[in-house]
Amino acid sequence: VPKYRKDITEIEGKIVAMYARGMSTRQISDQIKDIYGFEVSEGLVTGITNKLLPEIEAWQKRPLSSVYPIVFIDAVVFNVREDNVIRKLAAYIILGVSEEGHKEVLSITIGEVESAKFWLSVVTELKNRGVEDIFIACVDGLKGFPEAINSVFPRAQVQLCIVHQIRNSLRYVPYKDKKAVTGDLKTIYGADTLELAEDALAAFGERWDAKYPTISKQWLTNWSNIIPFFEYPKDIRRAIYTTNAIESLNHTFRNLDLEELRKTLFPHFL
Repeated sequence: VPKYRKDITEIEGKIVAMYARGMSTRQISDQIKDIYGFEVSEGLVTGITNKLLPEIEAWQKRPLSSVYPIVFIDAVVFNVREDNVIRKLAAYIILGVSEEGHKEVLSITIGEVESAKFWLSVVTELKNRGVEDIFIACVDGLKGFPEAINSVFPRAQVQLCIVHQIRNSLRYVPYKDKKAVTGDLKTIYGADTLELAEDALAAFGERWDAKYPTISKQWLTNWSNIIPFFEYPKDIRRAIYTTNAIESLNHTFRNLDLEELRKTLFPHFL
């Protein structure tokens, strides 16, 4: 190391590694002091992690494959302090399954509210980055999304997450009836054909509408986005009837410092 210079390349690597695991600048500064016995200012940590910004920007703008048979869309809601006011934002995440069967995070977009206009900008960005077609988009009842994706990818099918549909159905069902209601709901989404599913939904209404009228009404309202998976064999149904594939990823994001994630991925947002 030349005179009057210092070599902190090893520490830089440690700082970047900790930052990649979701630690905030303050946590990294405290951790370096605990491990190595000397102080590293939050400003220095920020300066080191900012070196990643060109790589992050390149990742955000990277070209995508032309076709994704399946995409999963979900959001992680988090709080942001802005001008001493706490406000809710969401990181909207799109996870794609490639033609080779590999999962790939296609985009992470920070937004305030769900709307057709918002989703249209997100979906249009995918098209601008090279996506020509999406076969099935699996969502958890995202407002405005079906209209947005069909305007950009008109042949894409929107598949509502069955697991979330069941959870919403059971929200106001007391414990004593949950097992029976759950079993009858399974006859709907577990039917071999669409015709059998429609019969099962009608039978469910006859049995439970007097007690829980909103359940069958909710299924009928969402029916056009529930039934696409009946067109596919059971192996594909198992892959698309739930958004659990992306929820495990979201669980990882929830363990991160999401304010730091927002500042890093979208430094000019807000």
